[in-house]
Amino acid sequence: MERCSRCHRLFLLVPLVLGLSAVPAWAGAPPVDVLRALRFPSLPDGVRRARGICPADVAYRVSRPAQLSAPTRQLFPGGFPKDFSLLTAVRTRPGLQAPLLTLYSAQGVRQLGLELGRPFRFLYEDQTGRPRPPAQPVFRGLSLADGKWHRVAVAVKGQSVTLIVDCKKRVTRPLPRSARPLLDTHGVIIFGARILDEEVFEGDIQELVIVPGVQAAYESCEQKELECEGAWRERPQKQHSHRAQRSPKQQPPRLHRPQNQEPQRQDPTPGGEEGTLEPSPLPPHEEPTGS
Repeated sequence: MERCSRCHRLFLLVPLVLGLSAVPAWAGAPPVDVLRALRFPSLPDGVRRARGICPADVAYRVSRPAQLSAPTRQLFPGGFPKDFSLLTAVRTRPGLQAPLLTLYSAQGVRQLGLELGRPFRFLYEDQTGRPRPPAQPVFRGLSLADGKWHRVAVAVKGQSVTLIVDCKKRVTRPLPRSARPLLDTHGVIIFGARILDEEVFEGDIQELVIVPGVQAAYESCEQKELECEGAWRERPQKQHSHRAQRSPKQQPPRLHRPQNQEPQRQDPTPGGEEGTLEPSPLPPHEEPTGS
């Protein structure tokens, strides 16, 4: 009788063991910092440092010569997560309609992509070719190509995708993909461009992170100081009347780099100074240039 009881407990454990062995490799995987994986901190050709949303933030200004890509498996060695969050803080050239991120399969199929501008497009195609082009999510009425900073969070879960812009606008669209969708990680991931396409990203980007699960997208607003940009712009006006009372030895606070940041390179542009950050404004309909 005791032996049967032990057998019964063993049979109960079998489904649990099988279930654990079936857990995807990406389950519990850490967030993927796409900018760091594509060597943005080392300032490759076409990339320079710029001011971010907040005074202490460092962003990257991307111009047309930039060619930034890497093997997808290098970023996602355990496979691409089924449900995920994509978080970014970005400011594009006014009027731009261009991709921010594109993921290609080994056969050159565009499996995942974000296209900024008017409208905002989210592209997704799993191993079965779903969803078909007519069912691809389009977020009309939203334009991120206005020359202003925007925080964007994308949450992909099940059969839907939710877009959250500046923590104020939340829109959900159907995403009729397979029940067990897969994205091929034997291809390449490209920033700001598509293969055989002339449209490229031009502007500033501060963050681009992909996180397994959708919780990060919904919690991102609680972790960001969304009002810092407005406070930064208003600060000189409020302090203008107190400048005469400031001690000559007192200096304004310096911008600091984030930890683990690689050394600043010499700015190759005329008049550039080592350690300086690009000014805030983006010139309309021109390639971003330094001051």
